[in-house]
Amino acid sequence: MNNYFELRLEEDEIRAISSIGLAHLGDAVYELLVRAWLCAHGKATGKGLHRSAVELVKAPAQAARAERILPMLTEEELAVYKRGRNAHVHTIPHSASRADYLRATALECLLGWLYLRGERDRINRLFAVMMEEEQDAT
Repeated sequence: MNNYFELRLEEDEIRAISSIGLAHLGDAVYELLVRAWLCAHGKATGKGLHRSAVELVKAPAQAARAERILPMLTEEELAVYKRGRNAHVHTIPHSASRADYLRATALECLLGWLYLRGERDRINRLFAVMMEEEQDAT
């Protein structure tokens, strides 16, 4: 039986997943991190919790956070990020520009790729940098 909480795939298995597939998984990884961050920082109260989560996970917010970590990325990570940014997306939400949506997709692709490689520590380090300004505001 697979342990999907600690899933780790081989490189060729990960390469076989489309950038949209990686972004799909990375979206869930990012949302889980945001929700955990909100709970850990005392923001776990009803509607405010949901609103805060929505604000942090929408494409413009993700795009801004992606910009914070770009200088930290390895060549391999940057290649995955660019693969996600160049994904063929057909629908862009009204709340996001095309550029923001593509950067958000790139971030999600990177997070999905790191998750499938089992690189939880790297995800946590990048997420901590992404959330630094929020940390200072709490």
